[in-house]
Amino acid sequence: MTQIVKEENQYQAAFRQLTQSTTASPAWFERLRESAMDRFEQLGFPSVKEEEWKYTNVAPISKLNFKPALASVDADAAVTSAELARFGYLEAQASQLVFRNGILRNDLGSLAGLPVGVVAIDLVEAIADAKYGELIREHLARSADYNANAFTALNTAFVSSGAFVLIGKGTELESPLHLNFIADPSDSDLANFPRVLVIAEENSRATIIESYAGTGDAAYFTNAVVEIVLKDGASLEHYKVQRESLDAYHIATTSADLGSNSSYDSTTINFGAQLSRHDIHVTMANEGAECWVDGLYVVSSDQHTDTHSVIDHQQPHCTSHQLYKGILDGKSRAVFNGKIFVRHGAQKTDAMQTNKNLLLSDEARVDTKPQLEILADDVKCAHGAAVGQIEEDELFYLETRGIHPDLARNLLTYGFAEEVIGKIKVDSIRAQLDEAVLNRINARLEA
Repeated sequence: MTQIVKEENQYQAAFRQLTQSTTASPAWFERLRESAMDRFEQLGFPSVKEEEWKYTNVAPISKLNFKPALASVDADAAVTSAELARFGYLEAQASQLVFRNGILRNDLGSLAGLPVGVVAIDLVEAIADAKYGELIREHLARSADYNANAFTALNTAFVSSGAFVLIGKGTELESPLHLNFIADPSDSDLANFPRVLVIAEENSRATIIESYAGTGDAAYFTNAVVEIVLKDGASLEHYKVQRESLDAYHIATTSADLGSNSSYDSTTINFGAQLSRHDIHVTMANEGAECWVDGLYVVSSDQHTDTHSVIDHQQPHCTSHQLYKGILDGKSRAVFNGKIFVRHGAQKTDAMQTNKNLLLSDEARVDTKPQLEILADDVKCAHGAAVGQIEEDELFYLETRGIHPDLARNLLTYGFAEEVIGKIKVDSIRAQLDEAVLNRINARLEA
């Protein structure tokens, strides 16, 4: 209890510093941040006694003396061209927002590739702009409920920068827009709070890449919240790539609200951080919406990764597909808790959920819990989970064909992951995953 009080006082002091150092903002935004800070103090960090956090212990985050990054401190900090190239994607060179420690750096990105009808600017600047302020007020902190989640509350309290993306009616974004979050832990015990609000208006189409990486191996804390609003007929492909430092902590929330006949295609890749947690909530409150919520986690050593998802079917004639796969080595641990909720009246729902895990070590462990809660009677729903190891017969077959055992093992591992990797349409992300899966797990390929 003493540690919790100490931690809350620490963040309260940082919050006062933030409110004193930032320029005047609309009253509603100040009230939002203050309310979120009050809620964080009420909730405190979750413990393993809570059902939603039963298998993920975030005590190390509360014990470490993380200091929130502030925009005024990071304004002129350097990011090298080598780091930009290392963490960027070729397809998005002309459509990229770069953030250092959660703070947007306009001098590092490029938006030359964005068409007319697409806005991608700093979130706080957009809040103060009369053109966007009321639209942001309508959607910010609506789907990502800070009253129910302490980490979401903490992120909301510390919003001092971020990304506001508005895709206009009927606009098609041909090249991906990359939101590139780079953590620089040279400032020891850093906490950064990325915040993103994406609004895709009617009949628009776009691809967004959201990536997280660190420049060093020191411990730091990333607490990210992404809210996505798709209007009627909008289509969004969303890739999240988490490759933080292996000493880092990464907690993230993604919330998506889908309009009528809209399409949300999400793929999340996790292979960084000592401890990572991703909460995903997709709400289909309009008929004809469809979503794909897929992911791949690749962990080894003592890494811990946790995925909690809720796909909420509120209206008839909506479809959801979910496929999550995990590859675990060493003493790593993974948690998957996925829930499909079909509400009263949501007839003709079509929902499928699958979680499969491949253990490459006897010491790796998975806790998986797919769930269905169905309150309608005319639906087609299914779920399933599987945990296993590489089949010795398959390994033996490849070895009898002259393939080195390490190579055979990696080929089988890649084959397991291919179902998720193969759906990725951005070549640079797919190449990155090829390297991670083929070379990182257990042994490097021998020529």
